[in-house]
Amino acid sequence: MVYKRLVEIGRVALINSGPDEGKLCVIVDVVDQNRALIDGPCTNVCRQALNFKHLSLTDFKVKVGPSAKSGPVKNAFEKGEILEKWEKTAWAKKLATKKKRATLTDFDRFKLKLAKQRVSHNQSIK
Repeated sequence: MVYKRLVEIGRVALINSGPDEGKLCVIVDVVDQNRALIDGPCTNVCRQALNFKHLSLTDFKVKVGPSAKSGPVKNAFEKGEILEKWEKTAWAKKLATKKKRATLTDFDRFKLKLAKQRVSHNQSIK
């Protein structure tokens, strides 16, 4: 299988760690083999150089020129409807579920356990 998510200008990436964790950004320029200049005007990510270890590349790509300013990046991001497409992916749904489960209280986890038991019991009867 050919690797399709290449590091390139215009590639949309997900930030894995730091204060902007979980937000989408666009690779605007490659600084060196370890870092990229990113910008995310639609997701409130400041323009900064970020290590590739802190990025996960997505399948999405927007058409921007090298070292593009925030305006053209924002226009391309909105024109491509990247946020809407991202929220439909299984990856985004899994992250949202993980985030929601992390906020559950003890009682919520108990109710979830009971609901799972009911479903399991109903399926075993059929």
